[in-house]
Amino acid sequence: MDSKQLTISAFQKHISEKYEKVDRQRGSAKTFVWFIEEVGELATALNSGDRENMEEEFADVVAWLCTLANINDVDLAEAIRKKYLSEDAPTGHK
Repeated sequence: MDSKQLTISAFQKHISEKYEKVDRQRGSAKTFVWFIEEVGELATALNSGDRENMEEEFADVVAWLCTLANINDVDLAEAIRKKYLSEDAPTGHK
């Protein structure tokens, strides 16, 4: 994967190739708990002002979101495109 040309699709595929077998065995409910734990760690990092830790936690949250999407057969790029980039995209607040 060319990290300079990283796309949502490429990253989701990378996460799938590396972790999906184990992630599917864990299931959505338990995986969601791990995701929320990472969101909590991001909240702590944002509060601390530690830039390096914030970047790590943002990356972790995106990775776990990809995991949830993968085990629920959701193409994140397509979901984002349909919701936010289509002619029917929401206006104002999301």
